[in-house]
Amino acid sequence: MSDSPSVKRVMGIFAHPDDPEFFSGATFARWAAEGAEISFVLATSGDKGSADSEMTSERLVQIREQEECNAAAVLGVKEVIFLRYPDGELQPNLALRRDIVRLLRMKQPDVVVTCDPTVFWSQSRSINHPDHRAIGEAVLDAVYPTARDRLNFPELERDEGLDVHKVKQVYLSGTNTITKVVDVTNYVSTKINALREHKSQIADMDGMAQRVAERMLDEQSPEDAPRFIERFHVINLA
Repeated sequence: MSDSPSVKRVMGIFAHPDDPEFFSGATFARWAAEGAEISFVLATSGDKGSADSEMTSERLVQIREQEECNAAAVLGVKEVIFLRYPDGELQPNLALRRDIVRLLRMKQPDVVVTCDPTVFWSQSRSINHPDHRAIGEAVLDAVYPTARDRLNFPELERDEGLDVHKVKQVYLSGTNTITKVVDVTNYVSTKINALREHKSQIADMDGMAQRVAERMLDEQSPEDAPRFIERFHVINLA
């Protein structure tokens, strides 16, 4: 990874299938192409995300988990882990924090990517999903200080042999306080192709592709050489 040459392991922790792709898909694609080992953790399987009157939550879980695995493969992500909390009911409680801490200690990521838990709305256009805020808060609480300090959830060391872990950086996506942009000009199409795997969620694929590209365009780049970026608030813990 050119921004952080020593980084080898990345974990993206989000609420729903399609969140990694919408929030940060091109960045994950770039990092994977540069040799990083990336895993995704999805707290829910999106079992409420359908307007189809014939759809059941059980069937939707199967569909959306497969869509996420397909999308992750497009990005170059090798592993997807589903925690299967109920969609729309996510809370930043100790049970969720413990599950995240277990995975942080197990996988030992250098960088964690998640949602900014402070964002309740985006200008006048949209309200942020409560699950996005919940997962961001739970991840931050898991990263610091819980995963680092061995007397937090000591049963993870005692019963599962999991040593403590200190994450070096946290990238918060969907943020209103941008401190870092990642140039993903060469990976816009990869992100869009990954999003195309989420057929149960996106009715107008071409419209989605246009909107995604418009949002990623760096307005300061010249018209004859457009630059595309993804935006983050980065917390450095190393």
